[in-house]
Amino acid sequence: MKPIHRSIAEIHVDKLKVFVYQNRQVMGQSAAIFTSELIKTMFVKVESINMAFAAAPSQNEFLDSLANLPGIEWNRIRAFHLDEYLGLPSEAPQRFSRYLYERIFSRVPFMEVHYLNPGNKKTPEEVCAYYRRLLDAYPLHIACIGIGENGHIAFNDPPVADFQDPCKVKVVRLDETCRRQQVHDGCFATLEEVPTHAITLTIPAIMEAEAIVCVVPGKRKAAAVKKALEGPITTECPASILRKHPNVTFFLDLESASLILTGR
Repeated sequence: MKPIHRSIAEIHVDKLKVFVYQNRQVMGQSAAIFTSELIKTMFVKVESINMAFAAAPSQNEFLDSLANLPGIEWNRIRAFHLDEYLGLPSEAPQRFSRYLYERIFSRVPFMEVHYLNPGNKKTPEEVCAYYRRLLDAYPLHIACIGIGENGHIAFNDPPVADFQDPCKVKVVRLDETCRRQQVHDGCFATLEEVPTHAITLTIPAIMEAEAIVCVVPGKRKAAAVKKALEGPITTECPASILRKHPNVTFFLDLESASLILTGR
């Protein structure tokens, strides 16, 4: 399956398909249309599908476009999210559950939405166990993800990333590069405000998805994109493992693709 919008570059790396667009808006629209067609194709084979979503400013254009597309049977889709901070109050605007609620979960009529919620008087370990049971019962069909400045996928930063992780969901300590990215993104004013721990789907949990749509705009992601696509497959750049998946599609803008387009 190819995106409907015309890309300015198309690159194949191992099993990955990479499409580059002029700007973030067209990139997000193209990723949304591609995901919509992917959903419709899957509905030919199954009655319902399970999707996980990333929460970050990098996903703004994609999620806004996806929520506005007509013809998606949202009432046949269960929604999950990839990660969530620990230690923030329930009303905090930085909570990923709040971001996804505002960007897509409240805007379309999902069959079910399952929040990765550390509140409700549950311990983080209890939340992890609860989400593991859900993912066992409802294996992912589509994971909509991004890549961090340190190459992380979800909150699997290099120090905690494990390509053979036995858990599907776990508590992690966030590395400083990851935490600084949250400041760069404008989510927090200072590094001290950024939580030090989070709950995340692990790399094997994400890799179990039948298809992965990876949306990565912005100049600050260029080095991570280059490492993910051209460097060794190693937990030093967790996103590099995506090259081993049979069905991953990257959507980049000119800024995030700048280092891989050099010389092509």
